[in-house]
Amino acid sequence: MSAPIPAVMYCANHPQRETSLRCNRCEKPICPQCAILTPTGYRCRECVRGQQKTFNTAAWYDYPLALFTAGMISYLGSLITSFIGFFTLIAAPFVGIGVAEAVRFVIHRRRAPGLYTAALIGTIIGCLINVIPALLIFIFAFAARNTTAVNLQGILRLAILALYTILVTTSMYYRLTGRNLRL
Repeated sequence: MSAPIPAVMYCANHPQRETSLRCNRCEKPICPQCAILTPTGYRCRECVRGQQKTFNTAAWYDYPLALFTAGMISYLGSLITSFIGFFTLIAAPFVGIGVAEAVRFVIHRRRAPGLYTAALIGTIIGCLINVIPALLIFIFAFAARNTTAVNLQGILRLAILALYTILVTTSMYYRLTGRNLRL
């Protein structure tokens, strides 16, 4: 027979708080502040933390692979899209999705929060390789008061490259992490 349940339970983390809630995994008494709602019920922070560790499956070599793959594909995408002008803004999210799928393929669908950050950094670096030279040309032409180089076309090119970088990185990150944007 099981032991009778005491009439008053106290939170395991906050001994001064009365509670009637228990972790559905370890049966530890928890207060509403300590409880985390999961699809299967309330759990304590320790059980949730232990469960999340099983989902981080990345190996050490996945980080440089994700960084390199994302950087190379975003760089190649920025080279190709630099020839299509304004339509770059339409192609950029698709390039970001392509980068995410390539990274996912290379790392064999392993996952970890740091892995997504490595892919994000690689994507930004790959895009900035094309942005920085255009920005330097613009800055030096502006400093030298060269009006032929500082024109609407130069400003538009910089704006398109900056928007391309933003669109590629955000679409890659959200595709890779599986997060949904809520507006």
